Amino acid sequence: MKQVVVRECGDFDLPCGYELDVNKTELKDCLGCWSCWLKTPGRCVHSDLNEFYKAYLAADKVVIFSKVSHGFVSGNLKTLFDRIIPLYLPYLTFKSGESMHIPRYQSYPEVEVYYEGEFSTPEDQTLYVEYIHRVFYQFYSTCKVVKPLSEFPVEERLG
Repeated sequence: MKQVVVRECGDFDLPCGYELDVNKTELKDCLGCWSCWLKTPGRCVHSDLNEFYKAYLAADKVVIFSKVSHGFVSGNLKTLFDRIIPLYLPYLTFKSGESMHIPRYQSYPEVEVYYEGEFSTPEDQTLYVEYIHRVFYQFYSTCKVVKPLSEFPVEERLG
């Protein structure tokens, strides 16, 4: 199984073909320039995620270790989500009564998210979990796991 790890926390030694540590990689913000759709289809004007895009598309599974920041996803993770948009077409379709970008590729990886941090209320935690599910639904990925980091499976922690 080809696996990609996106790390913002957690020091598990997982077997993977590619790891993106968003604490060590300075992610540039999306400019909203549409170049990834119009001028260089499928490629961002920033080249900082070129290897990530290739690994992400080739992966069967992406495991994300996320920090909760002020009860929501961190700025680094939100930037990464924004920057995944080149992997989709600018055209829209209506699926389940809502508009969505059309996928550029035939398949996208399954995603698991494990988070570290506290929520002020149970409603904040529910909002976080629902947001993650919605993001990956929009990204045409299956995301069945959004759990606290403490629930990461022990057998996978051992690598």
